[in-house]
Amino acid sequence: MKLTTTTCITVDGVMQGLGGPDEDRSGGFERGGWQGPLWDNEAGKFLNEVFSRADAFLLGRRTYEIFVAYWGAMAADPGDNVIALALNSRPKYVASNTLTDPRWADTTVLSGDLAAAIGELKAKQDGELQVHGSGALIRWLLDNELVDEINLLVSPVIVGQGTRLFPDNGLDTALELLESRPTPNGMTIQVYRPTGRPEYARSDS
Repeated sequence: MKLTTTTCITVDGVMQGLGGPDEDRSGGFERGGWQGPLWDNEAGKFLNEVFSRADAFLLGRRTYEIFVAYWGAMAADPGDNVIALALNSRPKYVASNTLTDPRWADTTVLSGDLAAAIGELKAKQDGELQVHGSGALIRWLLDNELVDEINLLVSPVIVGQGTRLFPDNGLDTALELLESRPTPNGMTIQVYRPTGRPEYARSDS
């Protein structure tokens, strides 16, 4: 099973509070809602295409709680909403050592040896295992070289504060660009494949 991550970020790498001012105020974040004015049909079409090909979802605890409150509430009547249909009809795995009673149907909690559990999912099943949001989980997955493909939707804005996707210190990773295109409102859709360690220029001896 191919593991892919999909993240909406700003030019300075912030992923926190994209949906609205009150979505995530942790750490005193006061600049939420930065994506809304820039979202357009092209970005929406790409995201729908991503969700429509998902075979299962892997989420961090915090993102799971946000998703179950919003998308899980649509379980009885998702209508033609591609994201709601996918999230409410496909298996969900939550990486958590504290969640014991998941409220969303078809949810499995992964605790203990997370690397082994995810490795087993990747080895035994075909299709695509998708990670959305879940910044801490994505950083851990990258450090453990478990990510097969990275989707970034980059908004043309510098927020200047908030949780960033990539840490100040982490595993260095080379990327192969698979796709890059702008949307009408100036967002950029980028798709990458990790290819191991990067090469660095060396000074002449």
